[in-house]
Amino acid sequence: MRVDFYQLGAAQPDQVIAAIAGKLIGEQQRLLVVAADEGLLARLDRQLWDQGAASFLPHGLAGGPDDTSQPILLSTGTDAPNLARNLLIADGEWREAALGYDRAFYLFDDATLEGARLAWKLLAGREGVERNYWSLEDGKWVKKA
Repeated sequence: MRVDFYQLGAAQPDQVIAAIAGKLIGEQQRLLVVAADEGLLARLDRQLWDQGAASFLPHGLAGGPDDTSQPILLSTGTDAPNLARNLLIADGEWREAALGYDRAFYLFDDATLEGARLAWKLLAGREGVERNYWSLEDGKWVKKA
């Protein structure tokens, strides 16, 4: 299983999430986006709708009748009724359930930096876990570790 740590810096989380989701959709993969803050999920829902006709990202908020058919599902919980094998943690709060997925994207900012450092350390000795750390430099994501 792979965990990609993304230090947001000046990047807007909504844009980073849309970019990751778009790439996964292009690869015909499903994604579960998790955040405890329903307001963040509502903003992300609007952002994904506003991608434009040429780049619309099909998605839904968890709790609807079509959860199982959503390529991208936005949720406060870590269960994936859409059978996603990719989990994106949008609020900087590590969830151990991420290890049950094939790949996890862990977004964090200055406010959640200490939690990200702790998660990085805790995952260091885990068998079968590949960690990657990405930082934004001059508008491009650069792998740092």
